[in-house]
Amino acid sequence: MTKEQPTATLAADAAEVVALPLAKAINRAMRDELAADEKTLLIGEDIGALGGVFRVTDGLQAQFGTDRVIDSPLAESGIIGTCIGLAMRGYRPVAEIQFDGFVFPAFNQITTQLAKIHNRTDGAVRVPVTIRIPYGGHIGSIEHHSESPEALFAHTAGLRIITPSSAQDAYWMIRQAIVCPDPVIVLEPKRRYWLKGEVDLGNPAPDAFTAQVLRQGTDVTLAAYGPLVPVALAAAQVAADQGRSVEVIDVRSISPLDDETIAVSAAKTSRLVVAHEAPTFGGFGAEIAARVTERAYHRLVAPVLRVGGFHMPYPPSAQEGRYLPDIDRMLEAVERSFAYQSAGGHR
Repeated sequence: MTKEQPTATLAADAAEVVALPLAKAINRAMRDELAADEKTLLIGEDIGALGGVFRVTDGLQAQFGTDRVIDSPLAESGIIGTCIGLAMRGYRPVAEIQFDGFVFPAFNQITTQLAKIHNRTDGAVRVPVTIRIPYGGHIGSIEHHSESPEALFAHTAGLRIITPSSAQDAYWMIRQAIVCPDPVIVLEPKRRYWLKGEVDLGNPAPDAFTAQVLRQGTDVTLAAYGPLVPVALAAAQVAADQGRSVEVIDVRSISPLDDETIAVSAAKTSRLVVAHEAPTFGGFGAEIAARVTERAYHRLVAPVLRVGGFHMPYPPSAQEGRYLPDIDRMLEAVERSFAYQSAGGHR
């Protein structure tokens, strides 16, 4: 992948701060990029007149027309294949996959074509495709509507994968993704679509492909991304009330992974807990754990612990509260981390 900074061409609205739900921040980001570059276009199922099943693209077709906000057939492989062709012809297509579990008919197009064209052509052809995927659970839905497939895509070189946890990040991550010369998958935490926050339109969020420390702490690091970041922050507050100082990191970028920020924090606190909604077995938390162990082993007093979903198909909505990580499970992992020190952990 190219190492060019994708934020260079962004046009900011100076000194304008607005309060928006995360979904509306994404809408505003796409609106601004559509206005800034006539080569930018959107394509997906029901994204036009309906505005998408989550109404994230509401009003965009009315403003920019059916040639730039395109309602596609119900065919994810066709959506991504079309985007690849458009990108090779100089466009910047933004694809919407209606639900996380619907992306798999396009898995071949994404992993064997889109991710490899830049390398296959020795850098001569770029495919600046952005793929928006609402992901994760806690919306009272069923399998194929509540998946967390990030690890399946992270294994494929040539893809950038990012996930916002706030309206500010959602706005700037979408814009940074669209102008990036590489393919970017934006995993949008659907349970947070209506989480409202301030968006500074004149002050870009940090580089989308870096992690950020959201809360300083000294006793243990808690790393999470996407939908679980608010849960991690809430768990850190509860822990503080109990005398534990928890540092919270928003991983933000899954590929490339900013393991340096996480490792530095883990070396400082000597403990690391990683949380995500996806199953822990084969989940992306294992990659974070391995990298931090390699980089900071002699500073850790406990093994890196993971909190995630169980190794099973996503459960019916009545049971998803037991499946998804919550404050209690995060705090239990924090306490287990401290138990290792009393049992003879090293410095």
